[in-house]
Amino acid sequence: MIVAIAFVITIVIGMPIALALAATGLIHGIDMGTTNLFTTLIQRMFAACNSTSLMAIPLFILAGELMGVGGVTERLCDWIRTIIGHIKGGMAYVTVIVGALLGALLGSANASAALLGRVMKPELDKDNYSPIFSTSLCAATSILGPIIPPSTMFIVYGVQASCSVGDLFIAGIIPGILMALAFVGLIFASGLKEGQSWTVRARSSLMQSLRMFLRALPALFVPVIIMGGILTGVFTPTESAAIASLVAALEGMLFFRKLKWKDFPEILENTAIISAAIMVVVAMANVLAYTMSLAQLPQQIANFLISLTDSKVMLLLIINLFLLLVGCVMESFAAIVILVPVLLPVALSLGLTPVHFGMIMCINLTVGLITPPVGVALFTTCLATKTPIEKVVGPIWKWVGMAFIVLMLVTFVPALSDWLPSLQVS
Repeated sequence: MIVAIAFVITIVIGMPIALALAATGLIHGIDMGTTNLFTTLIQRMFAACNSTSLMAIPLFILAGELMGVGGVTERLCDWIRTIIGHIKGGMAYVTVIVGALLGALLGSANASAALLGRVMKPELDKDNYSPIFSTSLCAATSILGPIIPPSTMFIVYGVQASCSVGDLFIAGIIPGILMALAFVGLIFASGLKEGQSWTVRARSSLMQSLRMFLRALPALFVPVIIMGGILTGVFTPTESAAIASLVAALEGMLFFRKLKWKDFPEILENTAIISAAIMVVVAMANVLAYTMSLAQLPQQIANFLISLTDSKVMLLLIINLFLLLVGCVMESFAAIVILVPVLLPVALSLGLTPVHFGMIMCINLTVGLITPPVGVALFTTCLATKTPIEKVVGPIWKWVGMAFIVLMLVTFVPALSDWLPSLQVS
Protein backbone atom coordinates (compact mmCIF):
# COMPACT_ATOMS: atom_id res chain seq x y z
CA MET A 1 0.00 0.00 0.00
CA ILE A 2 2.86 2.38 0.85
CA VAL A 3 4.43 1.71 -2.56
CA ALA A 4 1.19 2.33 -4.45
CA ILE A 5 0.31 5.53 -2.58
CA ALA A 6 3.84 6.96 -2.88
CA PHE A 7 3.98 6.24 -6.61
CA VAL A 8 0.56 7.78 -7.31
CA ILE A 9 1.39 10.94 -5.31
CA THR A 10 4.74 11.46 -7.06
CA ILE A 11 3.12 11.08 -10.48
CA VAL A 12 0.18 13.37 -9.62
CA ILE A 13 2.47 16.19 -8.48
CA GLY A 14 4.22 16.02 -11.85
CA MET A 15 7.49 14.33 -10.93
CA PRO A 16 9.24 12.72 -13.94
CA ILE A 17 8.68 8.97 -14.09
CA ALA A 18 12.33 8.11 -13.39
CA LEU A 19 12.49 10.29 -10.28
CA ALA A 20 9.05 9.06 -9.19
CA LEU A 21 10.26 5.47 -9.28
CA ALA A 22 13.41 6.28 -7.28
CA ALA A 23 11.47 8.36 -4.74
CA THR A 24 8.94 5.56 -4.29
CA GLY A 25 11.75 3.09 -3.73
CA LEU A 26 13.38 5.36 -1.14
CA ILE A 27 10.09 5.89 0.71
CA HIS A 28 9.46 2.15 0.69
CA GLY A 29 12.99 1.45 1.96
CA ILE A 30 12.69 3.99 4.76
CA ASP A 31 9.31 2.54 5.76
CA MET A 32 10.90 -0.92 5.99
CA GLY A 33 13.78 0.47 8.05
CA THR A 34 16.37 -0.63 5.49
CA THR A 35 19.36 1.34 6.77
CA ASN A 36 21.83 0.06 4.17
CA LEU A 37 19.71 1.24 1.25
CA PHE A 38 21.51 4.58 0.90
CA THR A 39 24.95 2.97 0.97
CA THR A 40 24.08 0.57 -1.83
CA LEU A 41 21.87 2.90 -3.87
CA ILE A 42 24.48 3.88 -6.48
CA GLN A 43 25.64 0.28 -6.85
CA ARG A 44 22.07 -0.90 -7.48
CA MET A 45 21.51 1.77 -10.12
CA PHE A 46 24.83 0.99 -11.82
CA ALA A 47 24.19 -2.76 -11.72
CA ALA A 48 20.88 -2.28 -13.53
CA CYS A 49 22.65 -0.68 -16.50
CA ASN A 50 25.88 -2.68 -16.42
CA SER A 51 24.87 -5.25 -19.02
CA THR A 52 26.37 -6.21 -22.35
CA SER A 53 22.88 -6.76 -23.77
CA LEU A 54 21.79 -3.24 -22.82
CA MET A 55 24.71 -1.88 -24.87
CA ALA A 56 22.65 -2.79 -27.93
CA ILE A 57 20.09 -0.07 -27.11
CA PRO A 58 22.20 3.01 -27.95
CA LEU A 59 23.66 1.22 -30.97
CA PHE A 60 20.23 0.35 -32.41
CA ILE A 61 19.06 3.90 -31.70
CA LEU A 62 22.14 5.20 -33.53
CA ALA A 63 21.38 2.93 -36.49
CA GLY A 64 17.81 4.22 -36.57
CA GLU A 65 18.95 7.85 -36.48
CA LEU A 66 21.42 7.22 -39.30
CA MET A 67 18.79 5.50 -41.42
CA GLY A 68 16.27 8.27 -40.78
CA VAL A 69 18.61 11.08 -41.81
CA GLY A 70 19.91 9.01 -44.72
CA GLY A 71 16.54 9.00 -46.54
CA VAL A 72 15.62 5.36 -46.00
CA THR A 73 11.93 6.05 -45.30
CA GLU A 74 11.49 8.05 -48.50
CA ARG A 75 12.98 5.32 -50.69
CA LEU A 76 11.04 2.53 -49.02
CA CYS A 77 7.81 4.48 -49.43
CA ASP A 78 8.48 5.19 -53.11
CA TRP A 79 9.21 1.52 -53.83
CA ILE A 80 6.18 0.09 -52.02
CA ARG A 81 3.91 2.72 -53.57
CA THR A 82 4.84 1.49 -57.06
CA ILE A 83 3.70 -2.02 -56.08
CA ILE A 84 0.35 -1.42 -54.34
CA GLY A 85 -0.33 2.29 -54.73
CA HIS A 86 -2.80 1.62 -57.55
CA ILE A 87 -5.28 -0.40 -55.47
CA LYS A 88 -8.02 1.07 -53.28
CA GLY A 89 -6.55 2.01 -49.92
CA GLY A 90 -3.08 1.67 -51.42
CA MET A 91 -1.43 4.48 -49.45
CA ALA A 92 -2.90 3.15 -46.19
CA TYR A 93 -1.43 -0.28 -46.94
CA VAL A 94 1.87 1.41 -47.82
CA THR A 95 1.82 3.09 -44.40
CA VAL A 96 1.50 -0.27 -42.62
CA ILE A 97 4.27 -1.87 -44.69
CA VAL A 98 6.59 1.11 -44.19
CA GLY A 99 5.74 1.03 -40.48
CA ALA A 100 6.69 -2.64 -40.31
CA LEU A 101 9.97 -1.98 -42.11
CA LEU A 102 10.66 0.98 -39.82
CA GLY A 103 10.12 -1.37 -36.91
CA ALA A 104 12.91 -3.52 -38.28
CA LEU A 105 15.10 -0.43 -38.63
CA LEU A 106 14.26 1.65 -35.55
CA GLY A 107 12.82 -0.72 -32.93
CA SER A 108 11.05 2.18 -31.20
CA ALA A 109 7.37 3.13 -31.27
CA ASN A 110 8.02 6.82 -30.58
CA ALA A 111 10.64 7.08 -33.33
CA SER A 112 8.30 5.31 -35.76
CA ALA A 113 5.37 7.52 -34.70
CA ALA A 114 7.34 10.69 -35.33
CA LEU A 115 8.63 9.53 -38.73
CA LEU A 116 5.29 8.13 -39.92
CA GLY A 117 3.50 11.29 -38.81
CA ARG A 118 5.95 13.55 -40.65
CA VAL A 119 6.37 11.44 -43.80
CA MET A 120 3.22 9.37 -44.38
CA LYS A 121 0.51 11.76 -43.14
CA PRO A 122 1.13 14.27 -45.99
CA GLU A 123 1.07 11.41 -48.51
CA LEU A 124 -2.24 10.16 -47.11
CA ASP A 125 -3.64 13.71 -47.25
CA LYS A 126 -2.80 13.87 -50.98
CA ASP A 127 -4.99 10.80 -51.53
CA ASN A 128 -7.96 12.33 -49.64
CA TYR A 129 -7.84 10.19 -46.52
CA SER A 130 -9.49 11.95 -43.59
CA PRO A 131 -6.97 13.58 -41.21
CA ILE A 132 -8.37 11.62 -38.27
CA PHE A 133 -8.08 8.27 -40.07
CA SER A 134 -4.55 9.10 -41.24
CA THR A 135 -3.38 10.13 -37.77
CA SER A 136 -4.90 7.10 -36.04
CA LEU A 137 -3.39 4.82 -38.72
CA CYS A 138 0.09 6.31 -38.22
CA ALA A 139 -0.23 6.00 -34.43
CA ALA A 140 -1.40 2.38 -34.61
CA THR A 141 1.27 1.40 -37.11
CA SER A 142 3.98 2.85 -34.85
CA ILE A 143 3.49 0.05 -32.30
CA LEU A 144 4.89 -2.42 -34.80
CA GLY A 145 8.30 -0.97 -33.91
CA PRO A 146 8.69 -2.56 -30.46
CA ILE A 147 7.33 -5.91 -31.69
CA ILE A 148 9.22 -6.48 -34.94
CA PRO A 149 12.92 -7.06 -34.19
CA PRO A 150 15.21 -5.44 -33.27
CA SER A 151 13.33 -4.08 -30.27
CA THR A 152 14.76 -2.14 -27.33
CA MET A 153 11.89 -3.44 -25.22
CA PHE A 154 12.93 -7.04 -25.90
CA ILE A 155 16.48 -6.17 -24.85
CA VAL A 156 15.38 -4.79 -21.48
CA TYR A 157 13.05 -7.75 -20.90
CA GLY A 158 15.77 -10.24 -21.85
CA VAL A 159 18.15 -8.71 -19.30
CA GLN A 160 15.55 -8.72 -16.51
CA ALA A 161 14.30 -12.25 -17.27
CA SER A 162 17.77 -13.72 -17.95
CA CYS A 163 16.41 -14.73 -21.34
CA SER A 164 18.17 -14.83 -24.71
CA VAL A 165 17.68 -11.51 -26.51
CA GLY A 166 18.31 -13.29 -29.80
CA ASP A 167 15.44 -15.72 -29.10
CA LEU A 168 13.17 -12.78 -28.27
CA PHE A 169 14.08 -11.05 -31.53
CA ILE A 170 13.25 -14.17 -33.52
CA ALA A 171 10.05 -14.80 -31.54
CA GLY A 172 8.78 -11.31 -32.38
CA ILE A 173 8.68 -11.98 -36.12
CA ILE A 174 5.34 -13.88 -36.24
CA PRO A 175 3.44 -11.61 -33.77
CA GLY A 176 4.73 -8.56 -35.68
CA ILE A 177 3.50 -9.94 -38.99
CA LEU A 178 0.13 -10.85 -37.43
CA MET A 179 -0.25 -7.32 -36.07
CA ALA A 180 0.52 -5.82 -39.49
CA LEU A 181 -1.99 -8.17 -41.17
CA ALA A 182 -4.65 -7.23 -38.58
CA PHE A 183 -4.18 -3.56 -39.43
CA VAL A 184 -4.36 -4.36 -43.16
CA GLY A 185 -7.69 -6.12 -42.53
CA LEU A 186 -9.01 -3.09 -40.67
CA ILE A 187 -7.98 -0.80 -43.52
CA PHE A 188 -9.86 -3.04 -45.97
CA ALA A 189 -12.98 -2.95 -43.78
CA SER A 190 -12.70 0.84 -43.39
CA GLY A 191 -12.39 1.19 -47.17
CA LEU A 192 -15.76 -0.51 -47.64
CA LYS A 193 -17.42 2.17 -45.50
CA GLU A 194 -15.49 5.39 -46.08
CA GLY A 195 -13.21 4.65 -49.01
CA GLN A 196 -15.29 6.36 -51.71
CA SER A 197 -13.17 9.51 -51.47
CA TRP A 198 -9.82 7.71 -51.36
CA THR A 199 -7.72 8.42 -54.44
CA VAL A 200 -6.53 5.45 -56.47
CA ARG A 201 -3.22 6.22 -58.17
CA ALA A 202 -2.21 5.07 -61.63
CA ARG A 203 -0.53 1.67 -61.88
CA SER A 204 3.25 1.87 -62.09
CA SER A 205 5.06 0.04 -64.86
CA LEU A 206 7.25 -2.96 -64.17
CA MET A 207 10.34 -0.92 -65.02
CA GLN A 208 9.33 1.81 -62.55
CA SER A 209 8.85 -0.76 -59.80
CA LEU A 210 12.19 -2.38 -60.59
CA ARG A 211 13.96 0.98 -60.62
CA MET A 212 12.47 1.96 -57.25
CA PHE A 213 13.36 -1.44 -55.82
CA LEU A 214 16.99 -1.01 -56.83
CA ARG A 215 17.01 2.47 -55.24
CA ALA A 216 15.57 1.05 -51.99
CA LEU A 217 17.61 -2.15 -51.96
CA PRO A 218 20.45 -0.79 -49.77
CA ALA A 219 17.85 0.19 -47.14
CA LEU A 220 16.90 -3.47 -46.74
CA PHE A 221 20.45 -4.56 -45.95
CA VAL A 222 20.30 -3.47 -42.31
CA PRO A 223 17.41 -5.72 -41.15
CA VAL A 224 18.82 -8.58 -43.24
CA ILE A 225 22.22 -8.20 -41.60
CA ILE A 226 20.71 -7.96 -38.11
CA MET A 227 18.41 -10.97 -38.30
CA GLY A 228 20.62 -13.01 -40.61
CA GLY A 229 23.60 -12.64 -38.31
CA ILE A 230 21.59 -13.54 -35.21
CA LEU A 231 19.86 -16.51 -36.85
CA THR A 232 23.09 -17.95 -38.15
CA GLY A 233 24.93 -17.27 -34.91
CA VAL A 234 27.56 -15.13 -36.63
CA PHE A 235 27.17 -12.38 -34.04
CA THR A 236 25.16 -11.47 -30.95
CA PRO A 237 22.34 -8.87 -30.90
CA THR A 238 24.76 -6.31 -29.44
CA GLU A 239 27.34 -6.99 -32.14
CA SER A 240 24.62 -6.85 -34.79
CA ALA A 241 23.62 -3.39 -33.52
CA ALA A 242 27.19 -2.12 -33.97
CA ILE A 243 27.42 -3.59 -37.48
CA ALA A 244 23.99 -2.16 -38.36
CA SER A 245 25.15 1.32 -37.31
CA LEU A 246 28.26 1.03 -39.49
CA VAL A 247 26.28 -0.20 -42.51
CA ALA A 248 23.65 2.52 -42.02
CA ALA A 249 26.35 5.20 -41.97
CA LEU A 250 28.05 3.87 -45.10
CA GLU A 251 24.74 3.57 -46.96
CA GLY A 252 23.64 7.08 -46.04
CA MET A 253 26.93 8.60 -47.18
CA LEU A 254 27.89 6.44 -50.19
CA PHE A 255 24.59 5.12 -51.65
CA PHE A 256 21.87 7.61 -50.68
CA ARG A 257 24.29 10.59 -50.45
CA LYS A 258 21.96 12.33 -47.98
CA LEU A 259 24.04 11.77 -44.87
CA LYS A 260 26.75 14.41 -44.43
CA TRP A 261 29.53 14.79 -41.89
CA LYS A 262 27.78 17.86 -40.51
CA ASP A 263 24.76 15.66 -39.59
CA PHE A 264 26.72 13.47 -37.19
CA PRO A 265 26.85 15.84 -34.17
CA GLU A 266 23.05 16.09 -34.10
CA ILE A 267 22.65 12.35 -34.72
CA LEU A 268 25.01 11.50 -31.87
CA GLU A 269 23.33 14.05 -29.61
CA ASN A 270 19.86 12.57 -30.29
CA THR A 271 21.22 9.07 -29.73
CA ALA A 272 22.77 10.09 -26.41
CA ILE A 273 19.59 11.83 -25.20
CA ILE A 274 17.28 8.94 -26.07
CA SER A 275 19.67 6.31 -24.71
CA ALA A 276 20.23 8.25 -21.50
CA ALA A 277 16.49 8.62 -20.98
CA ILE A 278 16.04 4.85 -21.24
CA MET A 279 19.00 4.04 -19.00
CA VAL A 280 17.93 6.53 -16.31
CA VAL A 281 14.49 4.91 -16.18
CA VAL A 282 16.04 1.43 -15.95
CA ALA A 283 18.44 2.54 -13.20
CA MET A 284 15.79 4.35 -11.14
CA ALA A 285 13.27 1.55 -11.54
CA ASN A 286 15.83 -0.85 -10.12
CA VAL A 287 15.78 1.11 -6.84
CA LEU A 288 12.10 0.31 -6.42
CA ALA A 289 12.58 -3.24 -7.69
CA TYR A 290 15.32 -3.72 -5.07
CA THR A 291 13.18 -2.58 -2.13
CA MET A 292 10.29 -4.68 -3.40
CA SER A 293 12.52 -7.76 -3.52
CA LEU A 294 13.72 -7.08 0.04
CA ALA A 295 10.10 -6.98 1.19
CA GLN A 296 9.33 -10.11 -0.88
CA LEU A 297 6.52 -8.23 -2.61
CA PRO A 298 6.96 -10.12 -5.90
CA GLN A 299 6.34 -13.44 -4.13
CA GLN A 300 3.35 -12.03 -2.26
CA ILE A 301 1.79 -10.59 -5.42
CA ALA A 302 2.44 -13.83 -7.32
CA ASN A 303 0.81 -15.88 -4.56
CA PHE A 304 -2.14 -13.49 -4.54
CA LEU A 305 -2.67 -13.84 -8.29
CA ILE A 306 -2.46 -17.63 -8.14
CA SER A 307 -4.98 -17.66 -5.27
CA LEU A 308 -7.56 -15.76 -7.33
CA THR A 309 -8.43 -18.68 -9.58
CA ASP A 310 -7.41 -22.21 -10.51
CA SER A 311 -8.12 -21.54 -14.18
CA LYS A 312 -5.08 -20.95 -16.37
CA VAL A 313 -7.23 -19.11 -18.90
CA MET A 314 -8.69 -16.73 -16.31
CA LEU A 315 -5.29 -16.08 -14.75
CA LEU A 316 -3.78 -15.23 -18.13
CA LEU A 317 -6.69 -12.89 -18.84
CA ILE A 318 -6.16 -11.18 -15.47
CA ILE A 319 -2.42 -10.76 -16.20
CA ASN A 320 -3.19 -9.35 -19.66
CA LEU A 321 -5.73 -6.88 -18.28
CA PHE A 322 -3.29 -5.79 -15.58
CA LEU A 323 -0.46 -5.28 -18.08
CA LEU A 324 -2.72 -3.34 -20.44
CA LEU A 325 -3.68 -0.98 -17.61
CA VAL A 326 -0.02 -0.61 -16.62
CA GLY A 327 0.93 0.11 -20.22
CA CYS A 328 -1.57 2.96 -20.33
CA VAL A 329 -0.05 4.83 -17.39
CA MET A 330 3.58 3.69 -16.94
CA GLU A 331 6.69 3.93 -19.07
CA SER A 332 7.36 0.53 -20.67
CA PHE A 333 10.97 0.07 -19.58
CA ALA A 334 10.14 0.90 -15.96
CA ALA A 335 7.20 -1.52 -16.04
CA ILE A 336 9.43 -4.33 -17.32
CA VAL A 337 12.08 -3.78 -14.65
CA ILE A 338 9.50 -3.74 -11.85
CA LEU A 339 7.02 -6.37 -13.05
CA VAL A 340 9.20 -9.12 -14.53
CA PRO A 341 10.24 -10.36 -11.05
CA VAL A 342 6.57 -10.27 -10.03
CA LEU A 343 4.85 -11.92 -13.00
CA LEU A 344 7.48 -14.18 -14.56
CA PRO A 345 7.28 -16.77 -11.72
CA VAL A 346 3.50 -16.86 -12.18
CA ALA A 347 3.89 -17.38 -15.93
CA LEU A 348 6.43 -20.15 -15.42
CA SER A 349 4.09 -21.88 -12.96
CA LEU A 350 1.44 -21.87 -15.70
CA GLY A 351 3.80 -23.63 -18.10
CA LEU A 352 4.76 -20.61 -20.21
CA THR A 353 8.32 -20.22 -21.42
CA PRO A 354 10.19 -16.97 -20.67
CA VAL A 355 10.13 -16.14 -24.39
CA HIS A 356 6.36 -16.67 -24.65
CA PHE A 357 5.69 -14.54 -21.59
CA GLY A 358 8.07 -11.92 -22.96
CA MET A 359 5.90 -11.61 -26.06
CA ILE A 360 2.77 -11.29 -23.92
CA MET A 361 4.27 -8.64 -21.66
CA CYS A 362 5.91 -6.56 -24.40
CA ILE A 363 2.85 -6.59 -26.68
CA ASN A 364 0.61 -5.53 -23.78
CA LEU A 365 2.87 -2.65 -22.84
CA THR A 366 3.25 -1.70 -26.51
CA VAL A 367 -0.52 -1.53 -27.06
CA GLY A 368 -0.60 0.77 -24.04
CA LEU A 369 1.49 3.26 -26.03
CA ILE A 370 -1.56 4.10 -28.19
CA THR A 371 -4.21 3.58 -25.52
CA PRO A 372 -5.73 6.64 -23.78
CA PRO A 373 -5.39 8.29 -21.29
CA VAL A 374 -1.58 8.43 -21.63
CA GLY A 375 -0.69 6.79 -24.96
CA VAL A 376 2.80 8.23 -25.48
CA ALA A 377 3.01 7.15 -29.13
CA LEU A 378 -0.48 8.58 -29.70
CA PHE A 379 0.67 11.94 -28.32
CA THR A 380 3.82 11.81 -30.46
CA THR A 381 1.82 11.14 -33.63
CA CYS A 382 -0.64 13.94 -32.89
CA LEU A 383 2.25 16.35 -32.32
CA ALA A 384 3.96 15.28 -35.55
CA THR A 385 0.74 15.63 -37.58
CA LYS A 386 -0.56 18.71 -35.68
CA THR A 387 -3.85 16.92 -34.99
CA PRO A 388 -5.74 17.62 -31.74
CA ILE A 389 -5.51 14.46 -29.67
CA GLU A 390 -9.12 14.68 -28.50
CA LYS A 391 -10.23 14.04 -32.10
CA VAL A 392 -8.22 10.80 -32.29
CA VAL A 393 -9.13 9.30 -28.90
CA GLY A 394 -12.36 7.78 -30.24
CA PRO A 395 -11.14 6.40 -33.60
CA ILE A 396 -7.98 4.89 -32.07
CA TRP A 397 -10.00 2.30 -30.14
CA LYS A 398 -10.74 0.20 -33.23
CA TRP A 399 -7.00 -0.12 -33.82
CA VAL A 400 -6.49 -1.00 -30.16
CA GLY A 401 -9.22 -3.65 -30.58
CA MET A 402 -7.40 -5.28 -33.51
CA ALA A 403 -4.15 -5.26 -31.53
CA PHE A 404 -5.98 -6.91 -28.61
CA ILE A 405 -7.17 -9.73 -30.88
CA VAL A 406 -3.57 -10.41 -31.91
CA LEU A 407 -2.55 -10.25 -28.25
CA MET A 408 -5.09 -12.95 -27.38
CA LEU A 409 -3.78 -15.17 -30.19
CA VAL A 410 -0.22 -14.76 -28.93
CA THR A 411 -1.34 -15.46 -25.36
CA PHE A 412 -3.26 -18.66 -26.02
CA VAL A 413 -1.29 -20.05 -28.98
CA PRO A 414 2.24 -20.53 -27.58
CA ALA A 415 3.62 -21.76 -30.90
CA LEU A 416 3.31 -18.25 -32.32
CA SER A 417 6.11 -17.21 -29.95
CA ASP A 418 8.05 -20.41 -29.31
CA TRP A 419 8.17 -22.08 -32.73
CA LEU A 420 10.82 -19.97 -34.50
CA PRO A 421 13.23 -19.89 -31.52
CA SER A 422 12.89 -23.67 -31.22
CA LEU A 423 13.97 -24.06 -34.84
CA GLN A 424 17.09 -22.03 -34.12
CA VAL A 425 17.95 -24.24 -31.12
CA SER A 426 17.52 -27.40 -33.12
